[in-house]
Amino acid sequence: MGITAIIAEDDLINLKLFAELLEINGISVVGKVTNGKEAVTSFEESNPDVVFLDVMMPEFDGIYALEQIRKKNPSSKVVMVTADTSEETEQLLEKLKPSAVIHKPYEIITILHILENQLELKISSSD
Repeated sequence: MGITAIIAEDDLINLKLFAELLEINGISVVGKVTNGKEAVTSFEESNPDVVFLDVMMPEFDGIYALEQIRKKNPSSKVVMVTADTSEETEQLLEKLKPSAVIHKPYEIITILHILENQLELKISSSD
């Protein structure tokens, strides 16, 4: 099996589009959730290769989820996805050290580049 991923995004349209973009590129989305609490539960259940977390979500945000996931597995690959460019968020992300940060709006090529180069996950093209 190729790369497995969880996506946590509270905007359902963005969640669906992000999942489709990953799946078109051979990445198996094993969890689609809408808040940080669900992201942690989904991570525990499926132990994916990578987790994509929106920073701002209801009922525990992506920052909370990142902290909890890292407590469970310090070497987990977690990519934060955010439209928030505030200094406070930037400092918090710098402190928590996610595997990568993607700023919205993003392009699929950016995501694939991060997966292959920064996270060293091999994307297999679907036959």
